[in-house]
Amino acid sequence: MSCNEIISWNICSFCVTFKNSFIRHPNISSQNGAICLDILKDQWSPALTLKTALLSLQALLSAPEPDDPQDAVVAQQYLRDYPTFAATARYWTEAFAKNTNVGVEEKVRKLVEMGFPEDLARNALEATNGDENLALEKLCSG
Repeated sequence: MSCNEIISWNICSFCVTFKNSFIRHPNISSQNGAICLDILKDQWSPALTLKTALLSLQALLSAPEPDDPQDAVVAQQYLRDYPTFAATARYWTEAFAKNTNVGVEEKVRKLVEMGFPEDLARNALEATNGDENLALEKLCSG
């Protein structure tokens, strides 16, 4: 039996969306979580890896492109009334993105599900005082 009989090869672009659409960003739809990122659409290439896609997404989140928006209303607010945009984004983060009731074991489980060894996940969480985002950055940076 050959590999081609076991594995179905499908060369296509990444399909990435946020499950939680409460993300206040010009390049992310607040309706359905769709992301406006060129390498996920017309600039995709089979040579791109998941790591490349995630690094590109991280860059987009850090440096919005309001002139090429996924959410025109958010982009206009970003360009015309940045203080209100920032306040709304801050509120959405506090209200919808932070889970203050998550214990250490749940955080470890999440990191292990991402593919990190349990001992490294625990060490990273301990080194960052339980901050999942900082622990993930620490794990990804090697």
